[in-house]
Amino acid sequence: MAVPLLDLVAQYGQIREDVRAAVDEVLESQRCIGGPKVAECERAVAEYSECKYGIGASSGTDGILNVLMSLGIGAGDEVITTPFSFFATAGCIVRTGATPTFVDIDPKTFNMDPSLIEAAVTERTKAILPVHLFGQVADMDPILEVARARGLAVIEDAAQAIGATYKGRKAGSMGTAGCFSFFPSKNLGGVGDGGMIVTNDATLAEQCMVMRNHGSKPKYYHRYVGGNFRLDAIQAAVITVKLKYLEQWHEARRANAAYYDEAFAAREAIVTPHAQEHNRMIYNQYVIRIRDGDGAPPRDQVVAHLDRKKIGHAIYYPVPLHLQECFADLGYREGALPESEQASREVLALPIYPELSRAQQDEVAGAVLDVVGA
Repeated sequence: MAVPLLDLVAQYGQIREDVRAAVDEVLESQRCIGGPKVAECERAVAEYSECKYGIGASSGTDGILNVLMSLGIGAGDEVITTPFSFFATAGCIVRTGATPTFVDIDPKTFNMDPSLIEAAVTERTKAILPVHLFGQVADMDPILEVARARGLAVIEDAAQAIGATYKGRKAGSMGTAGCFSFFPSKNLGGVGDGGMIVTNDATLAEQCMVMRNHGSKPKYYHRYVGGNFRLDAIQAAVITVKLKYLEQWHEARRANAAYYDEAFAAREAIVTPHAQEHNRMIYNQYVIRIRDGDGAPPRDQVVAHLDRKKIGHAIYYPVPLHLQECFADLGYREGALPESEQASREVLALPIYPELSRAQQDEVAGAVLDVVGA
């Protein structure tokens, strides 16, 4: 049986009428930029995330960029972040003219290791940008402690973690601001690009709203150079509809993850995701590690077998950010951040979407176990 990595058609089939009605409402009104649908979405996502303010964004990437710009971060500044993330995390820092300072990850969670942050702070450091990778919130308390002691902003890259919690607190609600992505493959995905900034800081919220409209307020009067960072009304309408289903989708993903965990439990060469006991992980991806060594086959053999069986999979991420060619001038060399580098050699994401059947999961797990011996 062929199994896709993600099946958005199956999801759409369940909510088609609600989505079409919401989109038709936008089209009939022709309020395509801004308007009541965007405001409704901002209120709903902010409330869901236990924040006072939501500011729609054209993508998760532009949400991060907007926050960095709104905080005045730019040339000569440094931002501490993780090298094991999607490119946008570091790309946004560089686009402001600032410099990313990478610290290695905790090998169990793939998130930034907080114990390494203090040593990375310099007089030029202005912010910490932790990533809540694969749907699990980073260890925020020690991160926030360093930030308070050093007077640093904390920008949560929660692109993969809307609805995840850390000690009862929602992703995006703990730092200076949080940023979500509504890319279609996310747990809460639109029908194109979209994102959201959430914050409890009224001044920052206002600045982000100004910056997303080319830095103008009122229109055509520009105190700042901003960008076109707006969330369009059709995306907002779809996201508002899907938000009503998000909790049940999260729970289905968590159940699917538990089923995989049990299937792989007897194989030491397979390391299943480590959800910290104080976290509620929402499994934007289900990422295992195929141990490099210890008698296990290399990951490439597993990938080749999955390809033959037509089973979807992905590698998040094959090259850590500090070794990307475009960041060569930062001076990092192979071996500088060993946990991130080893993770890039071992990680493999398997299908985890809510509509996945047990028969499909058995097919996926069986294919992996065909290759990875006891």
